[in-house]
Amino acid sequence: MRRFLVTGGAGFIGSEVVRQLVGAGEQVLVVDKLTYAGNLDSLKSIWDEDNFQFQQLDIVDTTALSEAMGVFRPDAVMHLAAESHVDRSIDGPGAFIETNVVGTASVLQACLAYWKEGRDDFRLLHISTDEVYGSLGDDGAFTESTPYDPSSPYSASKAASDHLVRAWHRTYGLPTLITNCSNNYGPFHFPEKLIPLMILNALEGKPLPVYGEGQQTRDWLFVSDHARALIRVVEEGRAGETYNIGGNHERRNLEVVHTLCDILDRKRPQATSYRELITFVEDRPGHDWRYAIDASKIKVALGWEPQEDFQSGLEKTVDWYLENTWWWERVRSGGYRGDRLGLGGQG
Repeated sequence: MRRFLVTGGAGFIGSEVVRQLVGAGEQVLVVDKLTYAGNLDSLKSIWDEDNFQFQQLDIVDTTALSEAMGVFRPDAVMHLAAESHVDRSIDGPGAFIETNVVGTASVLQACLAYWKEGRDDFRLLHISTDEVYGSLGDDGAFTESTPYDPSSPYSASKAASDHLVRAWHRTYGLPTLITNCSNNYGPFHFPEKLIPLMILNALEGKPLPVYGEGQQTRDWLFVSDHARALIRVVEEGRAGETYNIGGNHERRNLEVVHTLCDILDRKRPQATSYRELITFVEDRPGHDWRYAIDASKIKVALGWEPQEDFQSGLEKTVDWYLENTWWWERVRSGGYRGDRLGLGGQG
């Protein structure tokens, strides 16, 4: 039984990683500051498991993080704690620098001290984004050697954190790995992001706001596929390497919204199509045109590829939001921040 410390494990991607690890019988300690995006409701299904622990902790506090590592004695740290919403980074970049840059430096220092104690089998996996590469034209895809060209305060802060991780590997020999992923979607996704926002706004009869003309293109990755990839990388990846993780499903934003509307028209029909709710709004500053991931390296080196196609993934996502109103209603009301766990029924 291995021991994994997961930073940001109460977030969207982190909680999926944790649920998979705990389900596989691994020992897991989640450390999470519990900002607005950290939701203990997302860990409800494994909260009482003997191989799960939680500690509220700010990763910027190197001393507290080092103490947690010293007690738990992890075999690996999976670093997912991050501020991740582009719009929020435009309005308030300071929090992104603090968490994504200073916080990652703190994680690196704590891991370095722990590793130097003689933990030769230890490794640190830093989870990043394809947005560090900037924007693509109509052709091509990001590879692990694509030069960094971030466009937003969010992507710039993640690019900085990636550089720090590489520096700690090259300077100190710390056994690190980096992954850069495409846009995730799936259950437990915070409602400010495109897909859950469209689902919930549609269910509530609210406008479905689409930036510009909705022609920006993203590569979509189902969150459970991403979590499987991260676990594969931390277990089998080569220290010092970077692995791009993509879903191989490029879609324009407007196409995504249309597909969601069509699914809802079937599953929760109303008098008119949900497409009637689509509203085009002013584009955001520095909005990247297209992202696409070349995930051939992780497929060849580690044997990973996505299991979910985009249509089936969206169907499962819509079903989850329809069946789990208890979760997103507590998010929308703010109730999830008022107590440690929502113990109401999961109807």
